[in-house]
Amino acid sequence: MLTAIHTLVYSDDAAATRAFFKDVLRWPYISEGERGDAGVGGTGTGGADPAEWLIFGTGPSELGVHPTAGEHEGRPWRSPKHHSVALMCDDLDATMAELAGRGAQFAGEPQNMGFGRGVLVQVPGADDMLLYEPRHAVAYHLR
Repeated sequence: MLTAIHTLVYSDDAAATRAFFKDVLRWPYISEGERGDAGVGGTGTGGADPAEWLIFGTGPSELGVHPTAGEHEGRPWRSPKHHSVALMCDDLDATMAELAGRGAQFAGEPQNMGFGRGVLVQVPGADDMLLYEPRHAVAYHLR
C-alpha cells in the first residue's frame, strides 16, 4: 500500500534551498543519518546544519493531472511533460506577508490564475514555486 508522496527539488545550492524550507517555510524535518533523534528536527534536535541531507514534512498533499495540450480562448497551446510543486494557502496576502517577514521574495505580484490567486515564490538555488490560494475543490484532507 502506498503511504505518501516524496517530492524532490533539485538545487544548484542545496544548502540554501534547505535553509529556505527550514527557516522561511518552517517545515519540520529529520536529518537523514540521525534517525535516533526522536524523529522531528528543529533547533537543538540534530540536523540543524543546512548542509546535511534534511527530509522535510510538507504537510497534507494532493496531486492534479494537467493536459499537455488544449485550447484556450480559441487558441491551441502545448506544454512539455513535466512535474511541478505548488504551495497552497488559505489566505494568499497574509501568507505572503508572513513569508516576506522571514525573508521570502516573490517574482511579481499576485495574479488571478483562474483556479485561484497565485504568485511565484523564489526558492534560493532552485526554481520558483507557485504559492496560491485555491478556488477549486481541494483533496488534501482526504485519506
